[in-house]
Amino acid sequence: MKPTIRHSKDDQTFYATLDGYESELAYSQPTHGQIDFVHTYVDENLRGQGVGEALAQAGLAYAREHQLRVHTSCEFMAAYVKRHHAEYEDILA
Repeated sequence: MKPTIRHSKDDQTFYATLDGYESELAYSQPTHGQIDFVHTYVDENLRGQGVGEALAQAGLAYAREHQLRVHTSCEFMAAYVKRHHAEYEDILA
């Protein structure tokens, strides 16, 4: 089962909901044209089910769609981008 992803620009957060549990990927936009993924939290009931990856994909798709250069202050996002470097190389800062 895939999580439902919702983006809140006001909160600067992507939310994933699955089985009544919520997880999140928070970001900041320190300067025009840049996005920094600063924090990922996956509810312990959802860990190991691909929720973090779904959040990462949603955040990176948003960055690509809006032509933002990506920074990864968040350890999870840094590791995700490193594992998928070839796919996201064009948008990394």
